[in-house]
Amino acid sequence: MWKPWWDAYGGRACGVAAGLFFGLIYLISGFWDMLFVALLVGIGFWVGKQKDDNRGPLLPWDRLTDWMTDRWPWSR
Repeated sequence: MWKPWWDAYGGRACGVAAGLFFGLIYLISGFWDMLFVALLVGIGFWVGKQKDDNRGPLLPWDRLTDWMTDRWPWSR
């Protein structure tokens, strides 16, 4: 019963849960930090959605390393 839901939304659920977890830890330090908690939850949701949509890594490491080695050959 849960497998189709988990396959479709598992990344988003884990991302929001992680954002809430870290947000609650951060919230202990004060009330006005709730904006930061909302930011953490939003970032967690976005990262989870990227995983669910199979968009690949957040940073294109292959392109970045290729660009660096082309620009600075001594960095190999």
